[in-house]
Amino acid sequence: MPLPRPLLLSMLWVSVTLCYLYGDYFGLYVPGKIQQLLDGRMGPLGAVTQQVLLGTATMMAMPSLMVVLSLVLAPRVSRWLNIVAGVLFTASMLLTMPGAWRFYLLLGVIEVALTVSIVWMAWTWPRRAA
Repeated sequence: MPLPRPLLLSMLWVSVTLCYLYGDYFGLYVPGKIQQLLDGRMGPLGAVTQQVLLGTATMMAMPSLMVVLSLVLAPRVSRWLNIVAGVLFTASMLLTMPGAWRFYLLLGVIEVALTVSIVWMAWTWPRRAA
C-alpha cells in the first residue's frame, strides 16, 4: 500500500532538513571557517548583522516548517507550496555548490535529488486528492 502523498512530502522535507544541518555542521571543520565566524563574517553574505541572520533564519526555517505544513495544509495549498519551496531550495543549493568541498557536493547532490523529488511528487499529486 503506497504512503499518502502528504506523508511522503513531509518525510522528504525531514531528509532535506537533516542534510542541511549536517552540511552546516561539517562545514565548521573546513579550515578557516571558525575564524571567519569569530571575525563576524558569514561567507558570501558578508558581515554578520541582525538582518542577515534574520534572513538566513527565515530561509532555513522553511524546510522545517514544510515538514508540518505538508501534513496539515489543504492538499491544493500544500501542493503549490511544496512546488514553490522545492524549486526555491533546489535553486539555492545549485547556486552554492560550485567550488564547494566534496562533503558539501555530496550532500548538495542528495539535497537537490530530494527537493526535485518534492517538486515532482507535488506536481504529480492526483487532482482528485487536491
